[in-house]
Amino acid sequence: MSFKPYIKDNVEYYYTKITNDIRVSVKTNFLNDQSNEENNLWVWSYHILIENNGDNLVQLIDRYWKITDESGYIKEVRGSGVIGLQPSIKPGDFFKYSSGTPLNKSSGFMTGNFRMINQKKESFFIDVPIFSLDTPSINKILN
Repeated sequence: MSFKPYIKDNVEYYYTKITNDIRVSVKTNFLNDQSNEENNLWVWSYHILIENNGDNLVQLIDRYWKITDESGYIKEVRGSGVIGLQPSIKPGDFFKYSSGTPLNKSSGFMTGNFRMINQKKESFFIDVPIFSLDTPSINKILN
């Protein structure tokens, strides 16, 4: 059995999950030019695609990240919105953004969730799939 990535606008997303009719897909890139192995610094960018496959307008209110490095060290990040925004996403529409994270080890993984509200001001969570942060020299393990 072969693994096929989810493709949107010619971008391959290797991690994707649907919660409450909202698909969250993730693509990662190792940033060699920003990393420095001698200083125990490895940096990745991640690209998030949020697609509203439901019938109602939704708004992203908060984010939560759980970042774990290969030694098991966990860093948790909570905050309002993403990249300074609290985007509203219409039914059938999407929002995408890019951000990044450093690690003190050469691999790890991230997972998390977004708190959303709908038009009735009801709050709910959508999951971000677990995604790997691996240097190119490490074999990728896809969830």
